[in-house]
Amino acid sequence: MADKKLTSNLDDHAGYWLRYVSNHVSHTFAQKVEAKGVTVAEWVLLRQIFETVAANPSQLAASVGMTRGAISKLIERLCRKTLVERTYSGDDRRFQTVELTAAGKRLVPVLARMADENDHEFFGHLKPDEKTSLIELLQNIVRQHGWKDLPIE
Repeated sequence: MADKKLTSNLDDHAGYWLRYVSNHVSHTFAQKVEAKGVTVAEWVLLRQIFETVAANPSQLAASVGMTRGAISKLIERLCRKTLVERTYSGDDRRFQTVELTAAGKRLVPVLARMADENDHEFFGHLKPDEKTSLIELLQNIVRQHGWKDLPIE
């Protein structure tokens, strides 16, 4: 039988606490954006399109760290929700740009405020220097591991 004194507890691990906090923050935000009719992944893509104004799916995939296939599926869903529209270049449907519709342009700032409010709900009790330190520590972990993809789910 394993010696229980030599076996660490779950809550002895930083990863346990990161996941604990992340699950609560992410779940709460997912519920909020889903009440507005989008998923977190769709929100990430909408925000990126808002930033770039118009982009092709390959550029979007690279900028958010998703596969081209995943981006195509998200774009299709957002088109059905009339939040984005595709524009094709001539007769070749392979060349396209994606832009926000008027509804998409109105929704992104609403969702951004919700993201800000969610962040404040969970981290607003921290002093500004504590929040800055937390973000810097997390960014350091990201850099150390060379992660590029955006976490969306």
